[in-house]
Amino acid sequence: MTTDFSAIAREADTFPKLLRRNAAEHPHDVALREKIFGLWRPTTWGEYHARTRAFALGLSDLGIDGGDVVGLIGDNRPDWVAGEIAAHALGALSLGLYRDALEDEVQYLLAFAGVKAVIAEDEEQVDKLLNLADGVPSLRHIVYCDPRGMRKYDDPRLISAEALAAKGEALHAADPSLYDRMVDATDAEAVAILCTTSGTTARPKLAMLSGGRVLRHCARYLAADPKGPEDDYVSVLPLPWIMEQVYALGQALLSRMKVNFVEDADTLMHDFREIAPTFVLFAPRVWEAVAADVRARMMDASPLKRALYERGMKMGLSALDKGTRSTAADILLFRALRDRLGFTRLTSAATGGAALGPDTFRFFRAMGVPLRQLYGQTETLGAYTLHRGETVDFDTVGVPFDDSIEIRVLDPDRNGIGEVLARHANMFHGYYKADPNAPSDVRDGWMHTGDAGYVDKKGELVVIDRIKDLAVNSHGERFSPQYIENKLKFSPYVAEAVILGAGREYLASLICIRYAVVAKWAEKNRIAFTTYSDLVAKPAVIDLIRREVERVNAGLTDVQRVAKFVLLYKELDADDGELTRTRKVRRGVINEKYGDLIDTIYAGAPSYRVDTVIRFQDGTTQRIRTTLPVIDLTASPATLAAAAE
Repeated sequence: MTTDFSAIAREADTFPKLLRRNAAEHPHDVALREKIFGLWRPTTWGEYHARTRAFALGLSDLGIDGGDVVGLIGDNRPDWVAGEIAAHALGALSLGLYRDALEDEVQYLLAFAGVKAVIAEDEEQVDKLLNLADGVPSLRHIVYCDPRGMRKYDDPRLISAEALAAKGEALHAADPSLYDRMVDATDAEAVAILCTTSGTTARPKLAMLSGGRVLRHCARYLAADPKGPEDDYVSVLPLPWIMEQVYALGQALLSRMKVNFVEDADTLMHDFREIAPTFVLFAPRVWEAVAADVRARMMDASPLKRALYERGMKMGLSALDKGTRSTAADILLFRALRDRLGFTRLTSAATGGAALGPDTFRFFRAMGVPLRQLYGQTETLGAYTLHRGETVDFDTVGVPFDDSIEIRVLDPDRNGIGEVLARHANMFHGYYKADPNAPSDVRDGWMHTGDAGYVDKKGELVVIDRIKDLAVNSHGERFSPQYIENKLKFSPYVAEAVILGAGREYLASLICIRYAVVAKWAEKNRIAFTTYSDLVAKPAVIDLIRREVERVNAGLTDVQRVAKFVLLYKELDADDGELTRTRKVRRGVINEKYGDLIDTIYAGAPSYRVDTVIRFQDGTTQRIRTTLPVIDLTASPATLAAAAE
């Protein structure tokens, strides 16, 4: 029997209403699981609802009311989702903040939104909030969920989650219908969520989303890719991101799939394997890291295992190219590999938030992972396209969920490439406290995505790159930096790459190594090193990356080939403004911060002298003095052909 998710979204049209309905109809079914001290602890729909009710009434007792903003910061936890729905039950707005956001980012967002209360996971996040001092005058209450290390604080704004819940339970005992009256009053069209945009060029904006629109859009998504109470989802991507809001809240409330929260980042893959979810969404960087880890492990394997791996991959990729699956490869390699990764029960897998390179895509599809690409924006309430069926074109992002979602290409050139526009009935309400005179990304109901793309002959959308990032060299030839970067990042040794060359005679790249993998390679080859910057300076490591870049060059056209590269002395970091919190490269920051290095590359100099200080998240600093070689890859066709073999 097919579930009518749209009907459910109409009948219970806000998060609090839908949670209450699930608790009434399925009180003993498991809704959430959290791993604590090595044990999985389930939370039923009845318990989920009771915790949310206690939080809502507790916040109300603290003076939080409709129109106020409640912040949430920390790892993905049951108390986060309960706290968020509790805020909505009061008519308040929720604002999720990334757990690794620095104090100045947190201060800006909290002050800009006028946040009155924050639900913080632990001591680390509380420290961050207390250090803001008077920078956020609106902040009156800080609710902490983990009491460890909190006894030394005496700030009057602090209250534990348990004390907050106790306040709420006392109010509920005094007036058992109070919370139901609050929930009944929630409005499907009222703004409930402030969701940060990616902020690739400036401070993130706050998109205003209503609970009703999120649920209606999730219902359309579920009609295209159904889920139900038998499904398991592991929540690993940050809850402030729109797609985690879609899965851990919107889709979970509608479909009643179980949402699982891992113990911590270090145990992620182990916990993932224990659950063996039926659905997973990873950002491209996670898929790339998993693929790199598999290939890195093969370096330490016996010659026989390496030979079996190579044989299995070759058969699997060959079968994939023919539109089939290799039974022999599955028996030889992929069945055991899926089990090791926790992919044995997957019926649906997705990637989104940025482009995933086709090589990585093929790697997982050959393995038997039903990986598909999503495409969307925060303003459109996340994804609105998806690959359908078993046939997946790695160059596209699929088709709209249904006919109610419109896509068109603005001002296409002779190749059909232009700006991708999208619209549907459940988009955002605008930006919070936006300047009414500022240019809008939504014009005549159409979201101007800023992405260059086209619709292919099959009716599938192809997204090439950000329009502002598409580049033209000094010869007038166009290239996509993102496409080449994804090719480079398929190497197990390359964590990040930034392609240069706009207005230049040739392309160059700044490359960051994947430290854990390259360090393992160096140890195996008896190469001594002390730090990241020391490792990238080793001639053997430079030669290793040279071979990887030459291998990629062999599969690219002349216009796309990298002529020179430099291994950066540090990893690109969101804390330094070089990446967004969703790990997208901020090209403007890179061009400005490394401007002298880039000029040195194109001046033809053989090296660049670095003397700088880098600051770590714990406040410590390290002075870096090193010389970065500029590696020239000018090579003959014969060399390129040999590298490809």
